[in-house]
Amino acid sequence: MLVLAGVITVLFGLPIGFFLWMTSVPGNSWTAPLPPVTTAQTQIAAQLRTDVAAIASVPHNVAHPDALVLAADTVVAAGRRILPKTESEDEARAALSLLSGRRHRVHSAVTLIDAGGRARHRLATSIVAFKHLGEEELAAYLASGEWQGKAGGYAIQGRAEALIRMLSGSWSNVVGLPLYETRALLRAAGYALG
Repeated sequence: MLVLAGVITVLFGLPIGFFLWMTSVPGNSWTAPLPPVTTAQTQIAAQLRTDVAAIASVPHNVAHPDALVLAADTVVAAGRRILPKTESEDEARAALSLLSGRRHRVHSAVTLIDAGGRARHRLATSIVAFKHLGEEELAAYLASGEWQGKAGGYAIQGRAEALIRMLSGSWSNVVGLPLYETRALLRAAGYALG
């Protein structure tokens, strides 16, 4: 049995049985430039380790004590700036305006905790480039509401995919759960995959 901790909406492509256990680990507020020695990769990995520690301290799985716990989080970084998981249309407009016509990186950290409490971690990075967004395209995307709660203000698995001119790396990473890395973690923990 696999327990998914946090808000994970995709597990397509992996033949596994699971149930979703939602947790109230607070969202990020990473809108300021990073300190000189911090990278988006180290920040997302550190944030996920903090979240996982909170998750692991809660008795989440009394009915299935041998379950694995999977947690993931994703950030979008434009240069040295980490964009928020947009809560308002103004935040989404600012994020998408910044991404318009340029490349950015999407970093996802994944952690798997086995029944013995051992945590395994993986990090994935993809490079995404938006086309230049005209005001009409931007307004139409914002009107869709798809940006709500999304890192960088977009969901590549939805309407935003038509606005992406280039992707280097993992599409599932940009969605929010890098499947290659997740599969590697599950195999390393001895979870049987078809």
